[in-house]
Amino acid sequence: MSSSNTSPAPLDDPPTPSPAEARKAGITAFVGTTVEWFDFYIYGSAAALVLGKVFFPTDNAAIGTLAAFGTFWVGFLARPLGGIIFGHFGDKYGRKKSLVATLLIMGVSTIGIGLLPSYATIGAAAPILLILLRMLQGVAVGGEWGGAVLIATEYAPPGKKILYGAFAQQGSPVGNLLATLSFLAVTQLSDAAFGSWGWRLPFLASALLILVGLFIRLRLKETPEMTQLLESKRTAALPITEILKNHRTIVLLGCGAVTAGVAVTYVKTTFALSWATTELDFGRSDFLAVISIALVIQVIVQPFGAVLATKVDLRKAVLLMLLPELILLPLMFVLINTGSMFWAIVGMGLATFPHAMCYSAVAGILSQVFPPDVRYTGISLSYQLSTTIFAGTAPLVSQFLLTQTGSIVSVVILGLAYVLISIVSVLALIARTSGRARHGQPAEVSDSTTASTANVIPPTTSTAL
Repeated sequence: MSSSNTSPAPLDDPPTPSPAEARKAGITAFVGTTVEWFDFYIYGSAAALVLGKVFFPTDNAAIGTLAAFGTFWVGFLARPLGGIIFGHFGDKYGRKKSLVATLLIMGVSTIGIGLLPSYATIGAAAPILLILLRMLQGVAVGGEWGGAVLIATEYAPPGKKILYGAFAQQGSPVGNLLATLSFLAVTQLSDAAFGSWGWRLPFLASALLILVGLFIRLRLKETPEMTQLLESKRTAALPITEILKNHRTIVLLGCGAVTAGVAVTYVKTTFALSWATTELDFGRSDFLAVISIALVIQVIVQPFGAVLATKVDLRKAVLLMLLPELILLPLMFVLINTGSMFWAIVGMGLATFPHAMCYSAVAGILSQVFPPDVRYTGISLSYQLSTTIFAGTAPLVSQFLLTQTGSIVSVVILGLAYVLISIVSVLALIARTSGRARHGQPAEVSDSTTASTANVIPPTTSTAL
């Protein structure tokens, strides 16, 4: 068992998985995250379109929407807790067991939301139960992401961790696309039907996806690195303590690194959907179609970010991916504000490229900056803190800024701040890890020289990732 007071001898390299095993792991990570993100994202669409009316009835539609976005954030508040809980079990007992548990919890909570009576039926109990179920969703997805990334990257062939980490990342846009398409379908119903029962159908349909995800996930073996830790009894006693003691700086940098990929998404989808359908003249179905097209673009272009990060210097790759967002994000809002569906598609499609490409690469980067015995906890905490602080608040803060200022410019500035945070954090993370390698220190990343061993981002190229 690892300790922060000693430097245990490093483990031997785990056996290299076969190409077939690596592909199976990548596909398993992709399918599982797709299911989890579908469940999580349908709540965002529902919050923007209907939950305020069903669970927070008020004469002021904007106040109802703010309340619904508040419950949306509750799911994000619970995500670090899920990352800590399932990170602990994933680091101590295995990645696979944690991932099965997260999928089951997500399924139960999502179906529960679909069956939940409205405020008109059971009064104040309805929003209270909605908040509790949303919290369970947050706990589940908080534990899901880190485990899915590790399933892919710990099975990855040598030199391809960023590429295989992209498998897990691809589940986010695909799940988001399926969620958006499902709401696009039910918005074809009459307003009365949609408001009473139509919005519930995507939540109930998730039961089928959960069954598919469980079937695939249960057939996968534990990762080679985790198997080696379990067999050698070298798992950490309390991973979160190790992380907070020896890896605080890396957690904070990791938190900042993923900000653009997670927060800008919610500005572009959840907030923009509400803004376009209430402040502008877009219909629900029309703007859901705009978002759907942008998500198709994301599904296509996102993996190229991982490819780029393995072909050129990692610092240069990050700048090539994120700097264009400083121009394209403001342009997106300008084009949406024209009221033209065509220009809205163009604007949202262009603004999708930068943060989507960076998002695909960041999982593989984070999977290598923590030791294997605390890796699940470390990457989960980094990612989920960012989603809580930045992504979960993005629609709420955006709506607040718009309400207070009456101008979309304030929302644009918020989005640009997210991008700048990511640029600075990723470059600092690369510089920190590269500096340790150049000065001959052990290949590990921590705030203490006594932490356990892990891989490191090389100083001038990302090809070893």
